[in-house]
Amino acid sequence: MSAKPTTRSLAIYPGTFDPITNGHLDLIDRSLSLFDRVIVAIAINPGKKPLFSLAERKQMIKQCFLDEDRVEVDTVSGLLVEYAAQKQARAIIRGLRAVSDFDYEFQLALMNRKLERSVESVFLMPGFRWIFISSSIVKDAASHGGDVEGLVPPHVGTALIEKYR
Repeated sequence: MSAKPTTRSLAIYPGTFDPITNGHLDLIDRSLSLFDRVIVAIAINPGKKPLFSLAERKQMIKQCFLDEDRVEVDTVSGLLVEYAAQKQARAIIRGLRAVSDFDYEFQLALMNRKLERSVESVFLMPGFRWIFISSSIVKDAASHGGDVEGLVPPHVGTALIEKYR
């Protein structure tokens, strides 16, 4: 049996989180069982038009982890793997909901490995109850007056109602 490393392990969980869902929270909670700390890195993607501002997304995520000091919320633009290396993260967490996610994520992981060998890609599947949830689906339902209770944290559900009012 090997001794536990003395350095704290850190993982980066990137995404646009527009908005954060219970599926995201499930992956973050499970990541915390594998790593000492997790940085939830809100990706700035100029090609996307988010519903919520960067500040709103950051605040919604922080509100989910008020009692968890092992989760940090940050923003990232540019190459994620360079950000991870700069933060001395051991891994990038990626969620896989369906087989269709795998091809893209696999290619991304291989490119990241080529760019920065010290950062691993870790793939996690959300719990079965969250496997169908995505931010896009939640926004679509909410935009048509659908009930998203139980799919997002309560404060996020309230923010969605306000946005689509």
